[in-house]
Amino acid sequence: MKYAFVFPGQGSQFVGMGKELADNFKSARDVFQEVNEAISQNLFKLMLDGPENELMLTANAQPALMAHSMVVVRVLEKDFGIQLKDKAAYVAGHSLGEYSAACAAGVFSLADTARLLRARGQAMQAAVPLGVGGMAAVIGMSFQDVDALVEACRETGGECVAANDNADGQVVLSGHMNAIEKAVEIAGEFGAKRCIKLPVSAPFHSPLMAPAAKVMQEALEKTEAHNAQIPLIANVLATPITESKEIIKRLIEQVTGSVRWRESMAYMVENGVTDVVELGAGKVLSGIAKRSYKEINALSVGTPADIEALAQDL
Repeated sequence: MKYAFVFPGQGSQFVGMGKELADNFKSARDVFQEVNEAISQNLFKLMLDGPENELMLTANAQPALMAHSMVVVRVLEKDFGIQLKDKAAYVAGHSLGEYSAACAAGVFSLADTARLLRARGQAMQAAVPLGVGGMAAVIGMSFQDVDALVEACRETGGECVAANDNADGQVVLSGHMNAIEKAVEIAGEFGAKRCIKLPVSAPFHSPLMAPAAKVMQEALEKTEAHNAQIPLIANVLATPITESKEIIKRLIEQVTGSVRWRESMAYMVENGVTDVVELGAGKVLSGIAKRSYKEINALSVGTPADIEALAQDL
C-alpha cells in the first residue's frame, strides 16, 4: 500500500467543525489553543458556534480548515503514535490546503502556518473589492475545452481564467464578476452541462489576486521554513518538491496561478499511490479521487472514529 495524504480547501468549513475531536482528545484542544494564540483570536469558538457568515469569511475559513486538518495529524501522532512522514509517499492540498500539507510535512510550524493563512485570507479579500470578482464551476467540460468559453467571457472586458482544474469535467473559472456572469449565461453553448456561480467572496487563483501575491511573498520570505519531510505535490506544478525555497516560490505563484488538482491526482496514481486519505473537514477531495479513479481507495478522516479506523489500517 502506498499512501498520499491530502488536505481540503475553502468551502469545506462548517459550524461545529472540530467539536468531537476537542471533546475526545487533549492534543486536539492544544492545537486549537495554539492557533487561537498565534492569530490573537478565539477562532475555535467561531468554528464551534459560528455565525456561519463569519466563519465563511476567507480570513477565518483558511486558518480554521488548516487547524482542523492539523488536529487530525496531531491526534494520529500523539494519541496513536503514527508519524505521517513514516507512512506517506506524498502530501498535497487544494489551494489553502497546500499550507496544511506543508505544515504536516514539517515545512512550517503550526503557529506560523496559522499566521500565514490569516495574512493570505486578509490579502485575498483586500485584493479585489467585494462584488467585483467571483468564481463559477463549469460542469461537463475538460480543462482544455474551456479555453473558448474563457475567451468569449473576456469579450465583456473583464478578466477570466480557468482557476481550478479539479477533475475531468469539473473546472472552476475566476475573474471579474461581469465575465463570470457571462460564463454562467453562455457556458451551455460551449458544451457545458452546467455552470454555477460559487458562493465565494473573491476571484481566487486569478491575475486579480496579484496584490495578495505580493503580500504573501513578503510574509513567506520572513517565515522560517524547513525542507519537507514528505514530498509535497505543488498546486502549480502537479509534481512533488521538497526544498523549502522552492515550496515558498510555488506558494507565492499559487495565489494567482491555477490549482492543477486533476494532474496532481494523476501523478499520484501513476506513481503507485493506492490510498488517498483526506485529513480534515469535508469529503470534497476524497470524493474527486473516488469518482476519478475506481482502482484506488479514497477516504476522508475528520472524526475520532475515522482516525481510529485509519490508525488500525496504518
